[in-house]
Amino acid sequence: MSETSRIVRIAAKGDGVTEDGRHVARAVPGDVLREDGTLETGPHHIQPPCHHFGKCGGCQLQHCDEETLAEFVTSRVVNSASGQGLEADRNTAPHLSPPRSRRRATLHAMRAGGRVVIGFREAGSHRIVDVAECHVLRPELFALVAPLRVMLAQEKDKRLAADLEMTLADQGVDLGIRGLAVEGLQATEAILEFAQSNRLARLTIDQGYGPEAMWEPEPVTVTLGGVPVALPPGAFLQATEDGEAALLAAATEWLAGAGAVADLFSGLGTFAFALAKQGAKVLAAEADQAAHHACKGTASRLQLPVHALHRDLFRNPLRPDELNRFAGAVLDPPRAGAKEQVRQIAGSQVPRVAYISCNPSSWARDAATLVEGGYRLAELRPVGQFRWSTHVELASLFVRGD
Repeated sequence: MSETSRIVRIAAKGDGVTEDGRHVARAVPGDVLREDGTLETGPHHIQPPCHHFGKCGGCQLQHCDEETLAEFVTSRVVNSASGQGLEADRNTAPHLSPPRSRRRATLHAMRAGGRVVIGFREAGSHRIVDVAECHVLRPELFALVAPLRVMLAQEKDKRLAADLEMTLADQGVDLGIRGLAVEGLQATEAILEFAQSNRLARLTIDQGYGPEAMWEPEPVTVTLGGVPVALPPGAFLQATEDGEAALLAAATEWLAGAGAVADLFSGLGTFAFALAKQGAKVLAAEADQAAHHACKGTASRLQLPVHALHRDLFRNPLRPDELNRFAGAVLDPPRAGAKEQVRQIAGSQVPRVAYISCNPSSWARDAATLVEGGYRLAELRPVGQFRWSTHVELASLFVRGD
């Protein structure tokens, strides 16, 4: 068998790649592409645990063993860095979140063939896979799928098409439904009965005017850095508690001893509260108003040294003269990265920067800017909290000077 037909790596979107550059769906390193186009599986190719794999777009890599998953997550991060001519002083082993650990997800529901189907979309399609099992969702979330089918089947709208945003909060499942019309007393009573009987922490309905709380027996919170924080509907949250813990461990280790820290794109305070609890005074800058108020209210209520600042860091980034007051900074921007804010950091004298990213490509661009500005890439920690997905995250440490 020609070596050029052997699968040697997995591409960014999940296809196996032969030595001569051919892409092969659902192939892993060690597999061999035969001349007739069939695949001879190798020692790293395993039986996917979920029977929906290959159709459901929620997972791309269930056919990979643990070693291959770890290598994929690492290579996505390291290759992104090397593509910008960067090499970390230290590359740590990747952290992979376990199966059934996803605490937030959006499923889709629609009426098809006279019944209600609920699940993730097929890869590259608007069709929905009606899930009978899921190996990535927390059991508390998946347990709602069957009751939701029953409840939605009673809806009179034959053109049902709704998004189901599920988050596991401290009080239970926070469910947001977008695209469902709730009209009249009977419909309202039915949905309240559903919320009560399924012990939801909160139920919000978005009928085109933003989420409206229909059910919330007590204020919904999520614990971040050991601190319960109010959870606004639809607020950003790390996908798994396990992955969040890995990212937090990196940031708190790298910024330990820093008396003052700037937390940029701070969200609800995922990093701010953990850093404050280990002794830092934290400036938490965030553009989203609901997240800002949640962070500010928690800091005020618990008398924590976190100053919440409502600021759009894309349009109005912290400048070097503002940044120079801090002994460290942590930033966790959206997938697009933080081009302008990073440029300002590169011109500052902040000694240590912990950059958390959910997109190795935009991170690499920003990392090159920091290095050009005099920082050294001291450490890279790949994190695969979206298990069996091609979505990869990372934590990185940049140190100014020697």
